[in-house]
Amino acid sequence: MARLEREVGAPEFRFGEGRISGVVSVALGALCVLAVLCFRHPEWLTTPDLRAALPIELLRVVLFAANLLALGFAALCYALGGARRLAFGGIALSALAIGLGGAWVETPESVASTRYVGVDWFVLDLLVLALVFIPLERLFALRRSQHVFRPGWRTDLAHFFVNHLLVQVTVLLSMAPAMVLLGGLVSPDLQRAVAAAPAALQFVAALVLADLFQYGAHRLMHAVPFLWRFHAIHHSATELDWLAGSRLHLVDVAITRATSFVPLYLLGIEAGPLTAYLVFVSFQAVLIHANVRWRFGPLRALLVTPEYHHWHHSAEPEAIDKNFAVHVPWIDRAFGTAYLPDRWPARYGIPGDPVPQGYCAQVAWPLRQTRR
Repeated sequence: MARLEREVGAPEFRFGEGRISGVVSVALGALCVLAVLCFRHPEWLTTPDLRAALPIELLRVVLFAANLLALGFAALCYALGGARRLAFGGIALSALAIGLGGAWVETPESVASTRYVGVDWFVLDLLVLALVFIPLERLFALRRSQHVFRPGWRTDLAHFFVNHLLVQVTVLLSMAPAMVLLGGLVSPDLQRAVAAAPAALQFVAALVLADLFQYGAHRLMHAVPFLWRFHAIHHSATELDWLAGSRLHLVDVAITRATSFVPLYLLGIEAGPLTAYLVFVSFQAVLIHANVRWRFGPLRALLVTPEYHHWHHSAEPEAIDKNFAVHVPWIDRAFGTAYLPDRWPARYGIPGDPVPQGYCAQVAWPLRQTRR
């Protein structure tokens, strides 16, 4: 594939050269291939809860349109004389998707499986987030010279892919211990009282209590050397954008999910407010890492914003071990760890850059450090 990174300071894309349409064609073509595979093998590649909630026939129409767009953008890329390897890549991926059955591929009528990987969740989440955040980061960029295909984007995409793919594994690693260890603490009376509360109140309770527990775990991951080795992967990003927040070691993911699940499990939050909480925090987790210059005015006092969380990733000495909260900043203020000057950080990452580049190297690095 044609090299996507360009020199810092040079325009990443120029209208009329064909690279934009080529990149879109390859991205859509790759997602179409994965989507067709999900239709062919839902028992292995799709998440049961998500599969049950999605309108399959509408998704077929979307897949058909995406394949047409991939071919159209590939043709445009070729016609403009840009990176023709991108054009050929988009055509090849679209042809592969069609060869595998395209939008009307046959799907098993009944699906019964307990072991799966979340390819469907990866495809939908990546498509939606990219469509939302890439334009926002181009229109309202904090750092205008930062590229979409910045150094390290492949590593972050690999983290995004694996963490979505192994959703069943991370859920098992995070939720099963909590259920075993805390099952005896569940109070049916308390859960009935919580279920009787208004949905909005349950949502706020989930947001605040989950963040309190995550705050404690987050501080421990910074304070305990063994845990820091895993969490350092997340802090190794020297440029922040919507994809950088996905740079998380699987051990870090399991710990974070377990600590946020504990209060929700004990309280018995109803399905509706719980779903609203999960959607909100999934979007917010991406937003607070995004390369956008919004400061959100008075809302900064109520919710963690990109400006607030960027300081948590700052490499400046005065910001080290600050801003641990990920939802509500007043938790940091209560524990004396809030830091929000009237400017944005000048640099990000870990002083000395000890964490290696590349997905496999980052997964192995904490384990090698532990053995040493």
